[in-house]
Amino acid sequence: MSQGKQSKGKCAYCGQEIAKNAVAKHLGVCAQRQEAIAKAEGKKGEAEALYHLRIQAVGLNQFWLDLEMRGSATLKDLDSYLRAIWLECCGHLSKFSLGGWQGNEIPKNRSADEIFEPGVELTHIYDFGTSSFTLIKMIGTRKGKPTGSWPIALMARNLMPEYECIKCKQPAIWLCIECLIEENIWGTLCDEHAETHPHDNYGEPIKVVNSPRLGLCGYTGPAEPPY
Repeated sequence: MSQGKQSKGKCAYCGQEIAKNAVAKHLGVCAQRQEAIAKAEGKKGEAEALYHLRIQAVGLNQFWLDLEMRGSATLKDLDSYLRAIWLECCGHLSKFSLGGWQGNEIPKNRSADEIFEPGVELTHIYDFGTSSFTLIKMIGTRKGKPTGSWPIALMARNLMPEYECIKCKQPAIWLCIECLIEENIWGTLCDEHAETHPHDNYGEPIKVVNSPRLGLCGYTGPAEPPY
């Protein structure tokens, strides 16, 4: 897959575009995030540990997420979230491990409180055939009340990567699966050339989406939020 042209993302609280390596700093000073935290602290409920996680697609550095996960939430919750926002296509199996494919598998009923501490990096594997690999690392933690009602909150994610049409170098919004499978070419196309480009054996080109699963198996795009 093409690596795209940028490594910026957008803050889910204020909408500001941020360099990937500056996300943690921005979230620490974002006024809208601080307002969301203050509002949450005024609600009923118990405070708990909340984990700032950096989610990174292996080998595809332009795809990343910054999430806040409740300490009481489980790896099953995280698996469901990753499937919805990035991965789900055909109901494939998945697992978490320490140390990659051959590493020790971690049961999905384990909570974030039981797993995450400085230095721990998990691997998530979706689909044991055409696999998608994701690294999960704790960036920081805070004690407080969650800013939303879901086990996991999106704080920032990468911007949609920019692709060029293989015919005219204009911005591309389609991907030819026939090029990808038969010729091993990342065949992204603009609207005009998607109409005329030959793709007889694998159907019409698919719309490019903001996911590292693009072009793999039967993936067509993320679920509707909230995840």
